[in-house]
Amino acid sequence: MNSESMDVSIAEPLNILYIGNDTRTLTMFENYPMFRIIRMQNCLEAMFWLTGNEFNLFETDPETKVNITYQEIQSIDAIISELVLPGINALIFFKRLKLIKLHQKTPFIILSFFRDNEIKAEAFNTGIDDFYSKTFNPEAIESRIRFLKKYKSEVTIRPIVIQDEDMTPYFCPLPKRIFDIVLTLIALIILSPIMILTAIAIRIESKGRIYYLSKRVGANYKIFDFYKFRSMYPDADKRLKDVAHLNQYISETAEETCSECNKLPPGQTCSPLVYYDGEEICERLATQRRNTRKAFLKIKDDPRITHVGKFIRMTSIDELPQLFNILKGDMSIVGNRPLPLNEAEALTKKKWSRRFRAAAGLTGLWQVEKRGRKGTMSEEERFALDNYYAENNSFWGDIKLILRTFKIFIQKENV
Repeated sequence: MNSESMDVSIAEPLNILYIGNDTRTLTMFENYPMFRIIRMQNCLEAMFWLTGNEFNLFETDPETKVNITYQEIQSIDAIISELVLPGINALIFFKRLKLIKLHQKTPFIILSFFRDNEIKAEAFNTGIDDFYSKTFNPEAIESRIRFLKKYKSEVTIRPIVIQDEDMTPYFCPLPKRIFDIVLTLIALIILSPIMILTAIAIRIESKGRIYYLSKRVGANYKIFDFYKFRSMYPDADKRLKDVAHLNQYISETAEETCSECNKLPPGQTCSPLVYYDGEEICERLATQRRNTRKAFLKIKDDPRITHVGKFIRMTSIDELPQLFNILKGDMSIVGNRPLPLNEAEALTKKKWSRRFRAAAGLTGLWQVEKRGRKGTMSEEERFALDNYYAENNSFWGDIKLILRTFKIFIQKENV
């Protein structure tokens, strides 16, 4: 046995950060003995993991005015990302890593489920280490990663300084923060009997915790633990797929099979084949299915909601535990609603990301507007109102929104 084969036989498995959702590829990599896969569904989730939940899209160094750099706290040997992802795609994610000088010497490989020479050329011009199309051989990728690790460990990374002047981070004004603390303490004292009675009612109706804890994204894409009174049955998350078709914000239905491919002779497709959700389909159908997955999820008459839950949602009592989020500084009384991680990830495009340059709030402009007119609101209207608040908010404007919130606090329809 020669020395080269001995090195391979005693090599340690590689820690691979895999970003994507293709079940078939992911399973193949997970079953490969020389890969230890750490899986993230999207690039924003990966960025939070790589930075220990410290990532801030808009944060810059106050002295140099360039992007903040982060300490490498995760030990990985390579990053493998699917090219097409919602929100931040693999190329944008790679550029962001370069800007914040994170894992610059970690091999970065893109997987594309269709062949596109223009995208491939752009990827290599950007500095991507390798780009694989359609078929993937774990053994070949392992060999490539080991070579890249050795090569990149011996080269000097040239610093990159790029600053987007439009990406100014949000800082909570001192008067707003003082107002939040004072009003929140007063509210907790006054509302504590209601909160205690609510906790008892929730526990009597159904077993499980009285509160609901989830990860949310607030100002500057900052992630935090978000508190609410539990208004659903304990197995609500498991039943999400059963009620997804009731989503008020779904405006398009994907085809079961591609209508354009059906017009062609057997074996031919209208566009290149890609793997999507573990199924090999044409790119046109995959794109159509992606477009049906809207950023917001809102279900009218959700069967997962308890009887107590319907009442506390209608009266907004379920929101009261967020007063503790305000005391912690995660949120403000008035601002744009903090979003679940997957929804925030879908809003990283510049057109809509402006909403994150404002405080996360207990109440906000779009909630007041919808409750005031008692009508439905499209996804685009919510985006626009969130952006408007981020660009035009003021302390006295917040006071007016609080007064409008009190005026319509008791309502017939939950938002």
